[in-house]
Amino acid sequence: MASNGKSQSNNGLEHAEKEVVAILVPFPAQGHLNPLLHLARLIDSHNIPVHFVGTLTLIRQATLRYHSSTSNSNIHFHRLELPPIVSPPPNLNDNAESTDFPSHLLPSFEITFQLREPFRELLQSLSSQAKRVLVVHDSLMAYVAQDATHMSNVENYTFHTASAFYTSLKFWEEMGRPEGLHVPELIPSVEGCFPSQFVDFMNVQCEFLEFSDGIIFNTIRAIEGAYIEFVEGINGGKKVWALWPFKSLAVEKKDSEGVRHSCMEWLDKQEANSVIYVSFGTTTTLTEEQIQELARGLEQSKQKFIWVLRDADKADIFDVNGAKRHELPRGFEERVQGIGLVVRDWAPQLEILSHSSTGGFMSHCGWNSCLESLTTGKPIAAWPVHSDQPRNTILMTQVLKVGLVVKDWAKRNVVVSASVVENAVRRLIETKEGDEMRERTMTLKNAIHRSMDEGAVTSTEVDAFIAHITK
Repeated sequence: MASNGKSQSNNGLEHAEKEVVAILVPFPAQGHLNPLLHLARLIDSHNIPVHFVGTLTLIRQATLRYHSSTSNSNIHFHRLELPPIVSPPPNLNDNAESTDFPSHLLPSFEITFQLREPFRELLQSLSSQAKRVLVVHDSLMAYVAQDATHMSNVENYTFHTASAFYTSLKFWEEMGRPEGLHVPELIPSVEGCFPSQFVDFMNVQCEFLEFSDGIIFNTIRAIEGAYIEFVEGINGGKKVWALWPFKSLAVEKKDSEGVRHSCMEWLDKQEANSVIYVSFGTTTTLTEEQIQELARGLEQSKQKFIWVLRDADKADIFDVNGAKRHELPRGFEERVQGIGLVVRDWAPQLEILSHSSTGGFMSHCGWNSCLESLTTGKPIAAWPVHSDQPRNTILMTQVLKVGLVVKDWAKRNVVVSASVVENAVRRLIETKEGDEMRERTMTLKNAIHRSMDEGAVTSTEVDAFIAHITK
């Protein structure tokens, strides 16, 4: 086992004898890493020592891409050693199951099974010196954290990065679809969401989830109250917490080197609600044919846009070998100059969405992106690609009614044409329908922010969670 420096690691243990300490165990993917970093900041802000566990690459990734989560904090990072991880580039042509799931990451997921022993050693060390230890592990790291259930002064909580809507649907279907849960009539099948190899990986984790002492959802009751309550009702009396958005979600105006992203200066010059932000997250790679159609659709819409065009993350985001630069239609960037920007590197998504010039978000509907669209009051043009995204699309478009569908999951193997892209962008940016979606999204945004006021539901829930883990 290794840490990020002996002195820093020891500093986390010096005061542990009389305190509660927390150990957080993220899953090695950016969309799972950020929420646990937010939770780490929340716990740390209440003067509870936090130990954040991961591989060398994951910890480096965390500190690079979300530097604010570690500045001025007492979060202690533990780098657990693993054999070298295979890190091939994304390749849509090597997926025999016709899914767009990032199968190139599977080796980095499966090697996490080897973290159980070094994690157990760390846990034994902390639990022998602390009065009480709180383990919060990603639902996909239950195997790694399983030994927490065998230590008398350790409590073990499962952290769900997916929406409560998605998770409650899963439980509801496993129970035979009983009455009592509001569900839209047409729920997309999970077929095509995951390759069989990853389904096997998830099934291993499920064997250990029943031993947790409670559930923490990466959501908020102002959005998903009914679905959280459903899980509470079937959870056998275990505690269920909804702990998003955390007060640590301040918009970063500059990167880790103090430089504001160039696209923000361009946004400053645009009219209110005139720009659509296009981004498909860190695990999506579009085919070259699809990129061409998307480009033509954006150009034909004659609407302003910021488009983040980059490959899916490799298992090691610092390995730039084989990085691909996607080709756009000849002359595209020249023709859209002044109308649109193509960003080929890391973009400050929350800052872009928070900007008054941004009027909508074309998104894969990853749950973090959905939450950020709601928190900033920006409606979604939904383009689900894999995993929980098709069902998140239903939540956003049919339940909350704050978006429209660009890609129908039933036609997931069909290329989205330029005309469909053009129509979706126009509907969202320049029609009364789009204005009404923005109004509904702003209403939800205001409800979310009110719930965070002192004494309101989210603030009260956070206080109750801190009181529970320090009792």
